Amino acid sequence: MFSDFDRSAMQRALELAARALNSTGPNPRVGCVIAREGRIVGEGWHERAGEPHAEVAALRAAGPRAEGASVYVTLEPCSHYGRTPPCVEALRAAGVARVVYATADPNPQINGQGAAALRAAGLAVEGGLLEDAARELNAGFIKRMRRGQPFVRVKLAMSLDGRTALANGASRWISGEAARADVQHWRARSSAVVTGIGTVLADDPRLDVRLPQGELGGSSRQPLRVVLDAALRTPPAARLLSTGGEVLILTAAEALAGPRAAALTARGARIESLPASGGRLLLSAVLQRLGALEINEALVEAGPTLAGELLAQALADELLLYVAPKLLGPAARPLVALPELKDLGDAPAFTLIESVQVGEDLRLRLRPRNGAAN
Repeated sequence: MFSDFDRSAMQRALELAARALNSTGPNPRVGCVIAREGRIVGEGWHERAGEPHAEVAALRAAGPRAEGASVYVTLEPCSHYGRTPPCVEALRAAGVARVVYATADPNPQINGQGAAALRAAGLAVEGGLLEDAARELNAGFIKRMRRGQPFVRVKLAMSLDGRTALANGASRWISGEAARADVQHWRARSSAVVTGIGTVLADDPRLDVRLPQGELGGSSRQPLRVVLDAALRTPPAARLLSTGGEVLILTAAEALAGPRAAALTARGARIESLPASGGRLLLSAVLQRLGALEINEALVEAGPTLAGELLAQALADELLLYVAPKLLGPAARPLVALPELKDLGDAPAFTLIESVQVGEDLRLRLRPRNGAAN
């Protein structure tokens, strides 16, 4: 049984882990607290890949007070040599008495082995404290480890009547300034921002993170920007090629032979080919490639076609939906393009997990009811 202090210590560890929301990729977000006799004597979090893990940072803060202490960590301690030595060895060497972790590490190199190694060294080990919160914090890392794909979050903005643009295509701005600023934080925490060629041609977006340095959570990195462009129609003068950061254009193999490929490469874009069918890239192949690139969370900012395909193929893990208090009328453009339904039972259904007012708009987070488990 876990005590009230155990729960408060793990909650603190989760708060520490969230400090690196924008900076740890491709590693998981992990926080750690070390306590003795009901008092915290050290704490730390993993800030970015290649730097000390949360347990090591907390042990350094605790110093000799770690001997005989309890350790609360949001993810099972690692037991293998990667960019840094295994945390299991650091904990054992420090002489801690007990390790409590929130959730197992899904990395096949660890999954259960870290806890087993600690028990073999004579430490008391318990898992599962505040597990749901820890899994939510690392939903992308968990899905990538288990399925080889990122957690896919589809961002959309609509009017009260479910429209995204006027019939003539005018869409700036449906949502208000506060909502647009809020999107920057979701971009910052994502490993990649994904869009389709239709959005590039219609809106010429930048898709970069525009936040003050102090709001980036210790990271100045830009997410990888990914364009799905089967026919390689991206203009070399596109704004996303002029704002710094890496741009990956995914296209069909036959498009690589045209003159546009050399022009885009000269502008700094990386171009890769993937399987396509009917003039469209296979979205399952796109997600597998992003997983291979160690993308934990992918934020999709696209039009109704790509968003609809992701939903129709059950490839979207979450909708990030901004609802503006406006009416655009029946002639305006719809939120997503979906096949015609013959039965209401076939309609994609969602569970509302969060509702927050952002300025004048409402931000909803929804998960597919039949979504793939991560």
